Amino acid sequence: MEYDLYNELMQKSNELDISVKSLRKTGQEYAEAYTNYRMELAKELMKLKAEGYAITLAGDIARGKPEIARLKFQEIAKEAIYKANLESINALKLQIKLLQSQIDKEWSSEN
Repeated sequence: MEYDLYNELMQKSNELDISVKSLRKTGQEYAEAYTNYRMELAKELMKLKAEGYAITLAGDIARGKPEIARLKFQEIAKEAIYKANLESINALKLQIKLLQSQIDKEWSSEN
């Protein structure tokens, strides 16, 4: 039984390593999506302000433009993936702790 727990622990540890590497990638993708959205929004706001729109109104108009809304959608989607990866990492950590606890109990009961 202990051997099975150890194998499962190693599998979860490998999954955790993969998830952490994935988090780096999704974190960068999220940051890039955020940057793209903010840069394009700023450009659109400056354009609308130059056209005479009040800056308070320009914000709503800019965010309603399809290209800006698409960038915001991409940002939100990337953020959701990033946060889901964080939750996956936390779940794997918990599973690893539980497996370690089970192994420790079995080890102490045998000695």
